[in-house]
Amino acid sequence: MENDFQQSEHITYEPAPRIGDLQGAYGVVTRIRDRLRTAVLGRDEVIELVVIALLADGHVLLEDYPGSGKTTLAKALGDSIIDDLPDDDIVTIRRIQFTPDLLPSDVTGTTIFDPNTNRFFFRPGPVFAHVVLADEINRTSPKVQSALLEAMGEKQVTVDNRTRALDPFFFVIATQNPLDLSGTFPLPSAQLDRFLFKIRMNHISRDAELQVLASLKQRRSGIGSDLPRVTRTEILDARAVVENAVHLDPAIRECLVDIANKTRADPRILQGASTRALVLMIPALQARALSQVRDHVTAEDIHALGTYVFGHRLELAPGGDTLETVVHECMAEPLERLARATMQK
Repeated sequence: MENDFQQSEHITYEPAPRIGDLQGAYGVVTRIRDRLRTAVLGRDEVIELVVIALLADGHVLLEDYPGSGKTTLAKALGDSIIDDLPDDDIVTIRRIQFTPDLLPSDVTGTTIFDPNTNRFFFRPGPVFAHVVLADEINRTSPKVQSALLEAMGEKQVTVDNRTRALDPFFFVIATQNPLDLSGTFPLPSAQLDRFLFKIRMNHISRDAELQVLASLKQRRSGIGSDLPRVTRTEILDARAVVENAVHLDPAIRECLVDIANKTRADPRILQGASTRALVLMIPALQARALSQVRDHVTAEDIHALGTYVFGHRLELAPGGDTLETVVHECMAEPLERLARATMQK
Protein backbone atom coordinates (compact mmCIF):
# COMPACT_ATOMS: atom_id res chain seq x y z
CA MET A 1 0.00 0.00 0.00
CA GLU A 2 1.48 3.30 -1.08
CA ASN A 3 1.44 6.49 0.97
CA ASP A 4 -1.39 8.73 -0.15
CA PHE A 5 -0.48 11.92 1.66
CA GLN A 6 2.55 14.14 2.01
CA GLN A 7 3.90 16.40 4.75
CA SER A 8 1.68 19.43 5.22
CA GLU A 9 2.58 23.06 5.77
CA HIS A 10 1.61 25.00 8.88
CA ILE A 11 -1.99 26.20 8.59
CA THR A 12 -4.01 28.14 11.14
CA TYR A 13 -7.67 27.13 11.34
CA GLU A 14 -10.02 29.83 12.66
CA PRO A 15 -12.54 28.34 13.19
CA ALA A 16 -11.13 24.84 12.77
CA PRO A 17 -12.85 22.60 10.21
CA ARG A 18 -13.52 18.99 11.08
CA ILE A 19 -10.72 16.70 9.96
CA GLY A 20 -11.71 13.78 7.79
CA ASP A 21 -8.55 12.66 6.05
CA LEU A 22 -4.94 11.65 6.70
CA GLN A 23 -3.59 14.92 5.34
CA GLY A 24 -5.49 16.98 7.89
CA ALA A 25 -4.62 14.59 10.72
CA TYR A 26 -0.93 14.79 9.86
CA GLY A 27 -1.23 18.59 9.94
CA VAL A 28 -2.32 18.27 13.59
CA VAL A 29 0.77 16.14 14.31
CA THR A 30 3.18 18.64 12.75
CA ARG A 31 1.71 21.64 14.55
CA ILE A 32 1.87 20.00 17.99
CA ARG A 33 5.32 18.57 17.29
CA ASP A 34 6.72 21.94 16.18
CA ARG A 35 5.44 23.79 19.24
CA LEU A 36 6.76 21.14 21.65
CA ARG A 37 10.18 21.00 19.99
CA THR A 38 10.46 24.77 20.26
CA ALA A 39 9.58 24.74 23.97
CA VAL A 40 11.58 21.63 24.98
CA LEU A 41 15.03 21.15 23.45
CA GLY A 42 16.83 17.83 23.13
CA ARG A 43 13.72 15.72 23.81
CA ASP A 44 12.59 14.86 20.27
CA GLU A 45 12.07 11.15 21.04
CA VAL A 46 9.99 11.89 24.15
CA ILE A 47 7.97 14.50 22.24
CA GLU A 48 7.26 11.99 19.48
CA LEU A 49 5.99 9.44 22.00
CA VAL A 50 3.81 12.03 23.76
CA VAL A 51 2.23 13.07 20.45
CA ILE A 52 1.62 9.40 19.56
CA ALA A 53 -0.01 8.78 22.95
CA LEU A 54 -2.18 11.86 22.53
CA LEU A 55 -3.48 10.67 19.15
CA ALA A 56 -3.88 7.10 20.47
CA ASP A 57 -5.98 8.34 23.41
CA GLY A 58 -3.48 6.92 25.91
CA HIS A 59 -1.67 8.22 28.98
CA VAL A 60 2.06 8.64 29.62
CA LEU A 61 4.23 7.96 32.68
CA LEU A 62 7.57 9.78 32.68
CA GLU A 63 10.32 8.44 34.91
CA ASP A 64 12.71 11.32 35.10
CA TYR A 65 15.07 13.42 37.18
CA PRO A 66 14.08 16.75 38.76
CA GLY A 67 14.58 19.65 36.38
CA SER A 68 14.46 17.55 33.22
CA GLY A 69 11.70 19.55 31.55
CA LYS A 70 8.60 17.48 32.35
CA THR A 71 6.56 20.48 33.55
CA THR A 72 7.70 22.55 30.59
CA LEU A 73 6.66 19.76 28.25
CA ALA A 74 3.20 19.42 29.80
CA LYS A 75 2.66 23.18 29.84
CA ALA A 76 3.77 23.47 26.22
CA LEU A 77 1.30 20.75 25.28
CA GLY A 78 -1.49 22.60 27.07
CA ASP A 79 -0.50 25.87 25.38
CA SER A 80 -0.66 24.12 22.00
CA ILE A 81 -4.38 23.40 22.39
CA ILE A 82 -7.27 25.80 21.85
CA ASP A 83 -10.53 24.93 23.60
CA ASP A 84 -13.09 25.56 20.85
CA LEU A 85 -16.12 24.91 23.07
CA PRO A 86 -17.05 28.40 24.33
CA ASP A 87 -19.52 27.10 26.93
CA ASP A 88 -17.06 24.56 28.32
CA ASP A 89 -15.80 25.25 31.86
CA ILE A 90 -12.94 22.73 31.57
CA VAL A 91 -9.49 24.33 31.55
CA THR A 92 -6.78 23.25 29.14
CA ILE A 93 -4.16 22.07 31.65
CA ARG A 94 -4.00 21.44 35.38
CA ARG A 95 -1.09 20.33 37.54
CA ILE A 96 -1.52 18.09 40.60
CA GLN A 97 1.46 17.98 42.96
CA PHE A 98 1.11 14.62 44.70
CA THR A 99 2.11 14.60 48.37
CA PRO A 100 1.58 12.11 51.24
CA ASP A 101 -1.22 14.23 52.77
CA LEU A 102 -3.22 14.56 49.54
CA LEU A 103 -6.84 13.33 49.64
CA PRO A 104 -8.86 11.71 46.81
CA SER A 105 -11.25 14.69 46.87
CA ASP A 106 -8.26 16.96 46.15
CA VAL A 107 -8.02 15.19 42.81
CA THR A 108 -11.59 14.41 41.80
CA GLY A 109 -13.44 17.27 43.51
CA THR A 110 -15.89 17.46 46.38
CA THR A 111 -19.45 18.41 47.28
CA ILE A 112 -19.80 21.67 49.25
CA PHE A 113 -22.76 23.06 51.15
CA ASP A 114 -23.77 26.65 50.32
CA PRO A 115 -25.45 28.23 53.38
CA ASN A 116 -26.87 31.07 51.27
CA THR A 117 -28.95 28.71 49.13
CA ASN A 118 -29.15 25.76 51.53
CA ARG A 119 -28.01 23.52 48.69
CA PHE A 120 -25.03 21.33 47.94
CA PHE A 121 -22.98 21.93 44.82
CA PHE A 122 -20.07 20.08 43.25
CA ARG A 123 -16.70 21.78 43.03
CA PRO A 124 -14.69 20.01 40.30
CA GLY A 125 -11.14 18.94 41.10
CA PRO A 126 -8.08 19.43 38.89
CA VAL A 127 -8.81 16.15 37.11
CA PHE A 128 -11.45 18.07 35.13
CA ALA A 129 -9.02 19.35 32.49
CA HIS A 130 -7.90 18.44 29.01
CA VAL A 131 -4.28 17.79 30.03
CA VAL A 132 -3.46 16.76 33.62
CA LEU A 133 0.12 16.76 34.89
CA ALA A 134 0.27 14.30 37.81
CA ASP A 135 3.61 15.34 39.29
CA GLU A 136 5.46 12.75 41.41
CA ILE A 137 2.47 10.41 41.39
CA ASN A 138 4.27 7.83 43.56
CA ARG A 139 4.52 10.25 46.52
CA THR A 140 0.89 9.89 47.50
CA SER A 141 -1.00 7.05 49.13
CA PRO A 142 -2.56 4.15 47.17
CA LYS A 143 -6.01 5.52 48.06
CA VAL A 144 -5.29 8.73 46.18
CA GLN A 145 -3.58 6.89 43.34
CA SER A 146 -6.70 4.78 42.92
CA ALA A 147 -8.76 7.95 42.46
CA LEU A 148 -7.12 8.21 39.05
CA LEU A 149 -7.91 4.62 38.06
CA GLU A 150 -11.52 5.29 37.11
CA ALA A 151 -10.62 8.60 35.47
CA MET A 152 -7.87 7.11 33.30
CA GLY A 153 -9.72 3.92 32.46
CA GLU A 154 -13.26 5.17 31.90
CA LYS A 155 -12.95 8.98 31.67
CA GLN A 156 -15.30 9.54 34.57
CA VAL A 157 -15.17 10.08 38.32
CA THR A 158 -17.60 9.02 41.03
CA VAL A 159 -18.06 11.44 43.93
CA ASP A 160 -20.78 11.00 46.58
CA ASN A 161 -22.35 8.13 44.63
CA ARG A 162 -22.73 10.27 41.51
CA THR A 163 -20.75 9.63 38.36
CA ARG A 164 -19.55 12.63 36.39
CA ALA A 165 -18.07 12.35 32.92
CA LEU A 166 -14.71 13.84 32.00
CA ASP A 167 -14.02 15.44 28.66
CA PRO A 168 -13.32 12.91 25.84
CA PHE A 169 -9.98 14.64 25.33
CA PHE A 170 -8.76 13.78 28.89
CA PHE A 171 -4.99 13.09 28.80
CA VAL A 172 -2.65 12.38 31.74
CA ILE A 173 1.10 12.95 31.92
CA ALA A 174 2.37 11.50 35.20
CA THR A 175 5.92 11.67 36.54
CA GLN A 176 7.99 9.86 39.13
CA ASN A 177 11.60 10.15 40.27
CA PRO A 178 13.61 6.94 39.65
CA LEU A 179 16.16 7.63 42.39
CA ASP A 180 14.56 9.23 45.46
CA LEU A 181 12.38 6.37 46.74
CA SER A 182 12.10 7.42 50.40
CA GLY A 183 8.52 8.09 51.40
CA THR A 184 7.08 6.83 48.11
CA PHE A 185 4.30 4.39 47.28
CA PRO A 186 5.19 2.35 44.16
CA LEU A 187 2.40 2.22 41.61
CA PRO A 188 0.57 -1.14 41.61
CA SER A 189 0.26 -3.19 38.44
CA ALA A 190 -3.36 -2.13 37.92
CA GLN A 191 -2.31 1.54 37.92
CA LEU A 192 0.69 0.98 35.66
CA ASP A 193 -1.53 -0.89 33.21
CA ARG A 194 -3.57 2.29 32.66
CA PHE A 195 -0.56 4.03 31.12
CA LEU A 196 0.06 3.46 27.44
CA PHE A 197 3.76 4.36 27.66
CA LYS A 198 6.33 4.46 30.42
CA ILE A 199 9.24 6.59 29.26
CA ARG A 200 12.57 6.72 31.05
CA MET A 201 14.14 10.11 30.40
CA ASN A 202 17.90 10.57 30.46
CA HIS A 203 19.83 13.82 30.58
CA ILE A 204 19.88 15.67 27.27
CA SER A 205 23.01 15.84 25.14
CA ARG A 206 25.78 18.41 25.65
CA ASP A 207 24.87 20.33 22.50
CA ALA A 208 21.18 20.45 23.46
CA GLU A 209 22.06 21.64 26.98
CA LEU A 210 24.24 24.41 25.55
CA GLN A 211 21.38 25.40 23.28
CA VAL A 212 19.05 25.61 26.28
CA LEU A 213 21.44 27.95 28.09
CA ALA A 214 22.04 30.08 25.00
CA SER A 215 18.33 30.56 24.30
CA LEU A 216 17.16 31.46 27.81
CA LYS A 217 16.30 35.06 26.90
CA GLN A 218 14.35 34.12 23.78
CA ARG A 219 12.51 31.33 25.58
CA ARG A 220 11.48 33.61 28.45
CA SER A 221 10.15 36.11 25.93
CA GLY A 222 7.83 33.48 24.52
CA ILE A 223 9.67 32.05 21.52
CA GLY A 224 7.41 29.82 19.46
CA SER A 225 4.19 31.35 20.78
CA ASP A 226 3.35 32.52 17.25
CA LEU A 227 3.40 28.98 15.84
CA PRO A 228 0.00 27.59 14.80
CA ARG A 229 -1.93 25.76 17.50
CA VAL A 230 -4.56 23.01 17.29
CA THR A 231 -8.08 22.86 18.62
CA ARG A 232 -9.62 20.27 20.87
CA THR A 233 -11.98 19.25 18.06
CA GLU A 234 -9.10 18.79 15.62
CA ILE A 235 -7.36 16.37 17.98
CA LEU A 236 -10.53 14.36 18.57
CA ASP A 237 -11.10 14.23 14.80
CA ALA A 238 -7.48 13.18 14.25
CA ARG A 239 -8.01 10.30 16.70
CA ALA A 240 -10.97 9.14 14.61
CA VAL A 241 -8.90 9.36 11.43
CA VAL A 242 -6.10 7.33 13.02
CA GLU A 243 -8.57 4.63 13.99
CA ASN A 244 -10.46 4.47 10.70
CA ALA A 245 -7.99 5.47 7.97
CA VAL A 246 -4.67 3.87 8.99
CA HIS A 247 -4.69 0.27 7.76
CA LEU A 248 -3.89 -2.54 10.20
CA ASP A 249 -3.18 -5.89 8.57
CA PRO A 250 -4.43 -9.01 10.43
CA ALA A 251 -0.80 -10.21 10.48
CA ILE A 252 -0.01 -7.28 12.82
CA ARG A 253 -2.58 -8.51 15.32
CA GLU A 254 -1.17 -12.04 15.11
CA CYS A 255 2.31 -10.69 15.75
CA LEU A 256 1.15 -8.81 18.86
CA VAL A 257 -0.56 -11.90 20.28
CA ASP A 258 2.55 -13.99 19.58
CA ILE A 259 4.72 -11.45 21.40
CA ALA A 260 2.38 -11.48 24.39
CA ASN A 261 2.47 -15.28 24.49
CA LYS A 262 6.27 -15.16 24.37
CA THR A 263 6.33 -12.92 27.44
CA ARG A 264 3.93 -15.23 29.30
CA ALA A 265 6.01 -18.33 28.55
CA ASP A 266 9.45 -16.81 29.19
CA PRO A 267 10.93 -18.19 32.47
CA ARG A 268 12.63 -14.85 33.10
CA ILE A 269 9.23 -13.13 33.33
CA LEU A 270 6.95 -13.63 36.33
CA GLN A 271 4.05 -11.65 34.86
CA GLY A 272 3.60 -11.38 31.10
CA ALA A 273 1.88 -8.80 28.93
CA SER A 274 -1.84 -8.30 29.51
CA THR A 275 -4.57 -8.28 26.89
CA ARG A 276 -5.13 -4.62 27.76
CA ALA A 277 -1.58 -3.92 26.57
CA LEU A 278 -2.43 -5.33 23.14
CA VAL A 279 -5.69 -3.40 22.97
CA LEU A 280 -3.96 -0.12 23.83
CA MET A 281 -1.09 -0.81 21.45
CA ILE A 282 -3.31 -0.99 18.34
CA PRO A 283 -4.14 2.75 18.19
CA ALA A 284 -0.57 3.58 19.25
CA LEU A 285 0.79 1.70 16.22
CA GLN A 286 -1.68 3.47 13.96
CA ALA A 287 -0.76 6.85 15.45
CA ARG A 288 2.94 6.19 14.91
CA ALA A 289 2.30 5.19 11.30
CA LEU A 290 0.56 8.53 10.79
CA SER A 291 3.44 10.41 12.44
CA GLN A 292 5.81 8.69 10.01
CA VAL A 293 3.68 9.77 7.02
CA ARG A 294 2.28 6.30 6.38
CA ASP A 295 -1.27 5.04 5.97
CA HIS A 296 -0.49 1.52 7.24
CA VAL A 297 1.21 -0.14 10.22
CA THR A 298 4.48 -2.02 9.74
CA ALA A 299 6.75 -4.25 11.81
CA GLU A 300 8.99 -1.23 12.40
CA ASP A 301 6.20 0.44 14.40
CA ILE A 302 5.98 -2.58 16.73
CA HIS A 303 9.75 -2.64 17.17
CA ALA A 304 9.83 1.10 17.96
CA LEU A 305 7.01 1.07 20.53
CA GLY A 306 7.35 -2.42 22.03
CA THR A 307 9.61 -1.52 24.96
CA TYR A 308 7.51 1.52 25.93
CA VAL A 309 4.24 -0.46 25.87
CA PHE A 310 5.33 -3.80 27.33
CA GLY A 311 8.19 -2.75 29.62
CA HIS A 312 6.23 -1.45 32.61
CA ARG A 313 3.70 -4.28 32.37
CA LEU A 314 6.24 -7.08 32.80
CA GLU A 315 7.57 -8.32 36.12
CA LEU A 316 10.98 -9.92 35.80
CA ALA A 317 12.39 -12.68 37.96
CA PRO A 318 15.33 -11.50 40.11
CA GLY A 319 18.84 -11.86 38.78
CA GLY A 320 17.90 -12.00 35.10
CA ASP A 321 18.61 -9.87 32.06
CA THR A 322 17.59 -6.24 31.70
CA LEU A 323 14.03 -5.37 30.80
CA GLU A 324 14.97 -4.00 27.38
CA THR A 325 16.88 -7.19 26.51
CA VAL A 326 13.99 -9.45 27.52
CA VAL A 327 11.41 -7.43 25.57
CA HIS A 328 13.55 -7.31 22.43
CA GLU A 329 14.19 -11.05 22.57
CA CYS A 330 10.47 -11.78 23.01
CA MET A 331 9.69 -9.59 19.99
CA ALA A 332 12.45 -10.94 17.73
CA GLU A 333 10.86 -14.17 16.44
CA PRO A 334 7.29 -12.81 15.91
CA LEU A 335 8.66 -9.75 14.13
CA GLU A 336 10.82 -11.95 11.89
CA ARG A 337 7.77 -14.01 10.93
CA LEU A 338 5.82 -10.83 10.25
CA ALA A 339 8.59 -9.51 8.03
CA ARG A 340 8.68 -12.75 6.01
CA ALA A 341 4.90 -12.74 5.62
CA THR A 342 5.00 -9.13 4.46
CA MET A 343 7.67 -9.88 1.84
CA GLN A 344 5.58 -12.73 0.42
CA LYS A 345 2.59 -10.45 -0.23
